[in-house]
Amino acid sequence: MRSHFRCIECGATYRLDDARYVCDCGELLEVVTDLASFGRSAEKWQARWEHRRHEVAFLRYKDVLLPDLPDERVVTLNEGDTPLCEADERVRAYCGVGTLWLKHEGLNPTLSFKDRGMVAGVSWAAHVGAARVICASTGDTSASMAAYAARAGIPAAVLLPRGKVSDEQLSQAISFGARVLEVETDFDGCMRIVQDLARRASVYLLNSMNSVRIEGQKAIGIETLHQLGWRVPDYFVVPVGNAGNISALGKGLRELKELGLIDRLPRLVGAQSERANPLYRSFVNDFAPLEPVEAQTTVASAMQIGRPVSFKKAVRELKASDGLVEQVSEAEIMDARAVVDQSGIAICPNSATAVAAVRKLAVAGAIERDARVVVMLTGHGAKFSESARRYHADPTATYANRPTVVEADVEAVARALDFD
Repeated sequence: MRSHFRCIECGATYRLDDARYVCDCGELLEVVTDLASFGRSAEKWQARWEHRRHEVAFLRYKDVLLPDLPDERVVTLNEGDTPLCEADERVRAYCGVGTLWLKHEGLNPTLSFKDRGMVAGVSWAAHVGAARVICASTGDTSASMAAYAARAGIPAAVLLPRGKVSDEQLSQAISFGARVLEVETDFDGCMRIVQDLARRASVYLLNSMNSVRIEGQKAIGIETLHQLGWRVPDYFVVPVGNAGNISALGKGLRELKELGLIDRLPRLVGAQSERANPLYRSFVNDFAPLEPVEAQTTVASAMQIGRPVSFKKAVRELKASDGLVEQVSEAEIMDARAVVDQSGIAICPNSATAVAAVRKLAVAGAIERDARVVVMLTGHGAKFSESARRYHADPTATYANRPTVVEADVEAVARALDFD
């Protein structure tokens, strides 16, 4: 095999086809792939990927994601190749930067970036003969895992914190046929339960502590740079909940640099809600060890996590790129969402957290006005209609677009529309 597991702390190694998520020492694992064994120059890697543009993104980049998975075992819903949108003048002015791209991962099949990891995780689960798959979720992970498990024909179970996911997210997991348990706890409580269950060999865990799943998410950064013609932006801004995605992006970017495809790393920026901010608290204290918090209710529900599983991996990638972490308020999140939505791009509150962080860091001078910035939009706004409805009904909201009730009369409608 070209790849194996390695402990991020003690360096112990394990076979990739072991159903294993942590080292015997208790720390997380990562996937290590012998990329040099392919014997390709940077130019050959680029030429190969350009030649395979017509293929599903995971297959196109599979040699640096999960080379030991046979092509015919890939379980795909045609995820990837999501738009890299140039922000319009209104959004750039709001954020305070001159060059801004929005990578819209909410246009994947289940409307979130989680599909990038599940194509890897569920495919590998099927390849190694897992009897069933399971995850804890704040919403998007459950939807994605349920969809890919349905595609693969593997029974799926999801644990959701009761009352803490949107109706749209809940309906996805139900519709895709997963066994859905609404647990009377928060995400961290659900996570503790599935970790205990994962010790049973018949259950394959697909949360972000699964290093194979994380490898699939590296494709987001690789694809973004491919779309940019391998021109490296100055900043890559990512919403942070369980910290798996920023870990995956950082690892993938480091590997591209090691292969010579890029000559420098973009600075990673992690964005969190003030109500669930353990990574931010660590950052402002010189990346102090994790101190779990009791996450409070936030409109950015995907980051309502007080004990991020991938904390150490995230810190490693942030340090490697001289990265930053920022926190934003509920009002800043929803204002940023409204501004981007009104540019014609529908985003979720979690994505808006990253947009709001750009604005806050630019105002503070931590992100330069002439910087080239990519913001990763992790989900589609259609999954979060209730928070949008509440915002636009609020008379104090800065960018509210409140509906007007009128009589069924042409003159009344004309007056409401200020027609002559």
